[in-house]
Amino acid sequence: LYQGEELGLPEVTDLPDDVRQDPSFFRANGQDGFRDGCRVPLPWSGDLPPYGFGPGGSWLPQPAGWRRLTVEAQTGDPDSTLELYRTALELRRRLPGLGDGEISWQPAPEGLLAFRRPGVLCTVNTLGRAAELPLPGKPLLSSAPVTIDGASAVVPGDSCTWWAI
Repeated sequence: LYQGEELGLPEVTDLPDDVRQDPSFFRANGQDGFRDGCRVPLPWSGDLPPYGFGPGGSWLPQPAGWRRLTVEAQTGDPDSTLELYRTALELRRRLPGLGDGEISWQPAPEGLLAFRRPGVLCTVNTLGRAAELPLPGKPLLSSAPVTIDGASAVVPGDSCTWWAI
């Protein structure tokens, strides 16, 4: 995991030049070195910057809109990115097939990818719309709500689902 990925943090692309810290930004006269945007400190808690980072503030400014992305705001919210990652990591620890074993690509409708590992099937819908597939098993985790109707499942666009098989 890269810093902030588990919170769904976007890259900060509008940092003013006077707050930048990245040496490559200065070596390239501001033409390169936009690494600062992914090094903005994590938001932990609260409604205002520095979002619990510490009493001295942070070395780079945090966007005002990050209050909904704090660890505090996402903890316990089943629809949050943080809880999705926590569940995925817990499942990976619990289910050996997610971390080890052979992988085999499975047939899937156009726009979907499917691969199998011991005890688990992963489907990825790369389409910008929902897609229907035969119900492959019991959903373990999904990045978006899956609809099950009898012997079929509808997976939302741009989503990934892990199935127990």
